[in-house]
Amino acid sequence: DANDESLQRYKESLGLGAAAGKDLSDPSDPRTCIIKSLSLESPGRSPITIDLSTPGSEATLKEKPFTIKEGARFTMVVTFKVQHEIISGLSYVQVVKRKGIRVSKDTEMLGSYGPNTEKQAIYTKRFHEEEAPSGMLARGHYNALSSFVDDDKKVHLKFEWSFDIAKDW
Repeated sequence: DANDESLQRYKESLGLGAAAGKDLSDPSDPRTCIIKSLSLESPGRSPITIDLSTPGSEATLKEKPFTIKEGARFTMVVTFKVQHEIISGLSYVQVVKRKGIRVSKDTEMLGSYGPNTEKQAIYTKRFHEEEAPSGMLARGHYNALSSFVDDDKKVHLKFEWSFDIAKDW
C-alpha cells in the first residue's frame, strides 16, 4: 500500500494523506455528507440560494416557491462538506412534477470526495447549464423532489421544493 505510487496519487487527489492537512470532521456529527446550500445562478441576476446547512431547514422549501423566467439559462451550484470517510459516486437526482405528472428526471454526477481538510474546507460543484422551458404551456407551478445519493445508495439529503415558470423574474 505504501509503495503503490498510483494509489498514493489517487488518495492525494481525494484530499487524503499528510499533504492534505488536518481533517475537519466533527466527531459529534455522524453525517458523512453535509449539503450546505443549493444555488440557482443566471446571467444578469443575483443568485437564488437555498440554505440547507441546518438540519430541518429543507422542510419549509415546498411552501416558498421561487420564480424562474421562461427560457432563461441557468446553472445550479451545490456546496457541501464530507466528513469521516471517503464518499464515492455522489450524485444529485431531481424529479420534477407538474400537476402530479412527472415531467423530468435528471441526474448530475458530482463525483467522489475525501473528508474535508484545512486545505479544502468545503466543496463546490457547478452543474451543466440548463434552459428553463418557455411558452404559454410551460408557465406554471412545478414541484421537485431532490436527493443527494452515493454509489452505496445511501441518501444523504432528500427534500421537496417548488418553483414557478413565469414570463418574468
